Amino acid sequence: MKLSNQRISAQRGETSPAGILLLLLVLSISWLLWSGLYKPLLIGLGLFSCVLTTFLATRMGFFRHQAVFGAIPQLPAYLWWLLKEVAVSSIEVARVVITPSIPVSPTMVRIKAISESDSAQVILGNSITLSPGTATIDVHEGELLVHCLTRSGAEAIQSGEANRRAAKLGLK
Repeated sequence: MKLSNQRISAQRGETSPAGILLLLLVLSISWLLWSGLYKPLLIGLGLFSCVLTTFLATRMGFFRHQAVFGAIPQLPAYLWWLLKEVAVSSIEVARVVITPSIPVSPTMVRIKAISESDSAQVILGNSITLSPGTATIDVHEGELLVHCLTRSGAEAIQSGEANRRAAKLGLK
């Protein structure tokens, strides 16, 4: 089966000039809105940093992962769920720290990522690490090694809810 030139260039991380200009525009507008400083020297330095960031993103293969943009509609629901999980984990870790009678039982668990996408696996690993009491130690060939402060944290990870939600983002 013969791959089209467009698909081959997308696999190499190449992009069209329109994609590069769009990234530069988004970065520049974000910088202007967040800086609030509109002096010529600062605008010049901000533009330089946006151009440098765009150049580095292109060299690092940023445009290879354009499928990430397709997950944007599902992202708000995922972020709300993650925020709730972080809050619940924070309360659980605070209880363990404050109450000496609650046993700390550090546990390492391996979970198999549902999604084969590198991007989804990175999001899953980062989401686990964001939750207090858990840290993703390693991601290798679709398996994540996770350190959990308590057995209940390990059981929550093994239940697969985070895994299902990260896979549901539909990243390729």
